[in-house]
Amino acid sequence: MRFSLRAAAAAACLPCTLLALTIFGQSVSNQKTEPPTLNSTQALVDSWNDIGRKLIAMAEDFPESKYDFKPTPAVRSFAEQLVHVAGTNDLFSDLARGQKPVDDEDRAHYPTKAAVVAYLKKSFEKGASAIHSKSDAELAQIVFESDSGRRMPLASVGWAIIEHSGEHYGQLVLYYRLSGLVPPESRPKK
Repeated sequence: MRFSLRAAAAAACLPCTLLALTIFGQSVSNQKTEPPTLNSTQALVDSWNDIGRKLIAMAEDFPESKYDFKPTPAVRSFAEQLVHVAGTNDLFSDLARGQKPVDDEDRAHYPTKAAVVAYLKKSFEKGASAIHSKSDAELAQIVFESDSGRRMPLASVGWAIIEHSGEHYGQLVLYYRLSGLVPPESRPKK
């Protein structure tokens, strides 16, 4: 058996190489970046935009021929649900801007699918803009919320509107299913 200097050098370097790779791998794994921490304003606007995205996708996707569908006569139609959400969003935007809220939830003002979709989009854009225009301190300011008759932080009103929109999202999922359709969020991702 012949022993060469090259083989001896390679054998001597192997443990050092493995040790260096192990140390390098540990230092890289220890340098994982933490996800960014959102401030109150960014967390609120991210949630606002997320439920808005879901509801707008439904509004754009649902067939116009079914926009006046009601599971029972006592409830709002699909379109009326969306107009109601948009109107509630507008109440928040007006409150955030210090304006007197205007109630514009009449389906007659939005007779087509295109009009409903445009109103819904605009309401979420206005709400996001109102939130973006506020600092965390401004979102903590106490406002009078006319629907509940309570005084509360503006951010709390925003979170309540997001939760309200989520409730209507759930109702609209049922409208989809009763119409034999699959909601956009429930479809397999491509």
